Amino acid sequence: MEVLKVFNNNVVLACQETGRVVVATGRGLAYNIQRGDVLDPDKIQQVFVPDATHDLDQLSAFLTEIPPEHLALAAEILGPAGVALGIDFGQSMVIPLADHISFAIKRVRQKIAIGYPLKAEVTHLYPAELAQARKAVALIRDRTNVQLSDDEAVPIALHFVNAAFATDDLSRTVKMTRLFEQVFAVLETAYEREFDTQGINAARFITHLRYFFVRVGADKQLIENPQSFTAAIQTSFPKAYSCAERVKALLELRLEKPITADEVIYLTLHVARLANEE
Repeated sequence: MEVLKVFNNNVVLACQETGRVVVATGRGLAYNIQRGDVLDPDKIQQVFVPDATHDLDQLSAFLTEIPPEHLALAAEILGPAGVALGIDFGQSMVIPLADHISFAIKRVRQKIAIGYPLKAEVTHLYPAELAQARKAVALIRDRTNVQLSDDEAVPIALHFVNAAFATDDLSRTVKMTRLFEQVFAVLETAYEREFDTQGINAARFITHLRYFFVRVGADKQLIENPQSFTAAIQTSFPKAYSCAERVKALLELRLEKPITADEVIYLTLHVARLANEE
């Protein structure tokens, strides 16, 4: 790859043989080189391609701030985590995770402690993601010799959850997680009992809600069932339907968008399964 611009000792703008412009990173990659030189492939740790998530300027800005070893560590974490979670982590996930790792390490070194108020919610709603996040924390400790708090697994788990939506806006995931807890609170009030949020039906219910949020965000809510089907569901699962209507009111209040009748019907089916209604 031919060097187009040197950002710092570890990051360069380069042109591949195909003509594609990329950002290459590696510890000491740009040492004693200049525009027009050819990069030593053995020194290249990672190559980032501009995309819809990060354009060239954003890539350059992020990568000049993140140590190459943290980028490599993020990629090492995402490999097995992606396999375990069934998520295809793209390069867009490497950057926010590496940035988080860098900031977390900096906080520890500066003795800055912060709390994570979503710890209980993440523990109940995303056990698989949290398990992988805990492995990530252990790996970070091993590679950096920096003793991150166990609670650091919480935001890392949220990054994993967020990746399923192909966006780096973590605030959206935080909002969704809080809303999940409120939805379960509605269910528990309606049925006057607690629900096992780590059970298979809860996992299915949460997955349904995740994709529901995607549909709402894309203005593509379900509108497909005949009135006869709706009536049949209402008759078969009256309590679940009543509860789904309560959840609908909550969702409309929090999302500030109307929820279609079809979405309520599918929500009813998931509520019924969660509550083990026959």
